[in-house]
Amino acid sequence: MAKENQVTIAGQSFEDLKQVNEHGAEFWSARSLQPLLGYSQWRRFEQAIERAVTSCKESGNTSEYHFASTGKTVALGKRGQRNVEDYQLSRFACYLIAQNGDPRKPEIARAQQYFAIQTRKQELPEQLAADLERLELRKQTSEEFKALSGAALQAGVQSRMFGIFHDAGYKGLYGGLGNDAIKEKKGIPAKEQLMDRMNATELAANQFRMTQTRDKLAREGVRNQSLAIQTHEQVGKEVRDAIKRIGGTLPEHILPAEHIKEVEKRVKTSTPTLELDKRDTTGLLGGK
Repeated sequence: MAKENQVTIAGQSFEDLKQVNEHGAEFWSARSLQPLLGYSQWRRFEQAIERAVTSCKESGNTSEYHFASTGKTVALGKRGQRNVEDYQLSRFACYLIAQNGDPRKPEIARAQQYFAIQTRKQELPEQLAADLERLELRKQTSEEFKALSGAALQAGVQSRMFGIFHDAGYKGLYGGLGNDAIKEKKGIPAKEQLMDRMNATELAANQFRMTQTRDKLAREGVRNQSLAIQTHEQVGKEVRDAIKRIGGTLPEHILPAEHIKEVEKRVKTSTPTLELDKRDTTGLLGGK
């Protein structure tokens, strides 16, 4: 992996934090990894670890080979010390924690890219790989929608105006079409959620639109309802212009995708397992 792609904090990279245990196996301390992945609270980070353990088991691997609960002594100042809970983590465990972390954290996004182990995954059918990508994007856009609603509230948008606020973003991105008009143009039933019928490309464009709006509202300290709505529409227009410049398909011209619930059903019946290289199968045991 190229060094420039490494996740760093305070000058330290993921590889800088690597240690070796008594079995000669590489491992990472969860306490050391915590700030690298953008978590200020151990409680929150431990929740991500617990999700990763579950994911490890579901992927057909032995969690005990990759997650070892242990303790760590930390200094409290003036020669004081106390023991805190910690984990020794294999490289695979670190990957799973990144995959199960908060997707809104930029550190997690970078870590997911860094820890990508596509070469260690068994070959996935093309359709299944596309389904998994779309499901992940749908989950992320749902989280971003909630975060943007919170940012809108902080920016002075009243709850009864949330519909107009969110519609403004759609109008900017879709050339003046709001939520209802987009569904009508694409032949999507009025009762269905628009994002449930977006493909991966359209979801990614909308996620970017929402992320950039949230950041702009905070950066410019917007505290006015009308200005917040205008800001959302303007960001949508700028994303649309970017799509035009690179020659992409404008979102109103993208055909509606299969309903996301159908995708979920298909994935549940064909859950992939993660097949590790032999050297990584035993993780913390070092092949012993």
